[in-house]
Amino acid sequence: MRIIQASSTCRSPSLIHPQLRGHISTGISLNYRFSPDSSIWFLKPKFSQRAVAAVTTRAILENSTSDSVATKVVERDLSLAIKNKASEISSDLKGTSIFLVGINSSYKLGLGQILADALRYYYFNSDGLVEEAAGGKLNAISIIENDEEGYLASEVTLTEVLKQLSSMGRLVVCAGNGAVKSATNLALLRHGVSIWIDVPLDLVAKELEEDKIQLSASDTPICKSSSEVQDQVAALYTSGLNGYSTADATISLQNVASQLGYGYDELDAVTVEDMCMEVLKEIEKLMRVKKMMEEAARPF
Repeated sequence: MRIIQASSTCRSPSLIHPQLRGHISTGISLNYRFSPDSSIWFLKPKFSQRAVAAVTTRAILENSTSDSVATKVVERDLSLAIKNKASEISSDLKGTSIFLVGINSSYKLGLGQILADALRYYYFNSDGLVEEAAGGKLNAISIIENDEEGYLASEVTLTEVLKQLSSMGRLVVCAGNGAVKSATNLALLRHGVSIWIDVPLDLVAKELEEDKIQLSASDTPICKSSSEVQDQVAALYTSGLNGYSTADATISLQNVASQLGYGYDELDAVTVEDMCMEVLKEIEKLMRVKKMMEEAARPF
């Protein structure tokens, strides 16, 4: 497995978050060595390759069909639009962290990384950090399933992780379901902007069945039959719904699909980039409202 190492000889010292030189009290060692599949991704302060690729229309025409030409042009334009929108709101955002809540899905996880890349933020997965503290996902599952004390310990670990992350700036955090189940954790999310990524439950269940995504250790047991998976997803949604509803904004996959002219049976036509653009627009609105409120509160 290839290991990514960030050191003082790195061309871009900004790759290391200035507040990550210590250790989270739960036992997670935040050092400078990370594998590509780690829950901690230090994204280079640049935009995605697709967004900045110098692909000319002439080159595309020489190597592609007319349909693929149109797709590539649209994708490139959308990536550039994401880059521009992120640049527009950065000054008002002022390094405020962003917390993505909702049941894990490929949209939520992929969106977190693209959003961090566009804003030049750092990306974290809170569930992954909790599992690393337990020595890996399998160990975390074993600890949680063994007894109630193990489960409570995992909840305390999650709170400590969120406490550390909420004290930093310039982060995009994919927060697990446990992050919205307690008043303490919800209060920590208020240190940033929280966005509920609302994806239809049948789509989440399908991704679980096809192993495209995985639930966190605290949300397992592992289900096998299709009906068991659907029931578990529905139960997770119900348990987190009150917490999701406290988010500053909601981005619904169905709503985004409708805005783009897609029906329910065409949800897979919506890309993570489409969702990212909607998130940036919502953040822009929130920052505008915040700015207006601050101005209104100023003394004459």
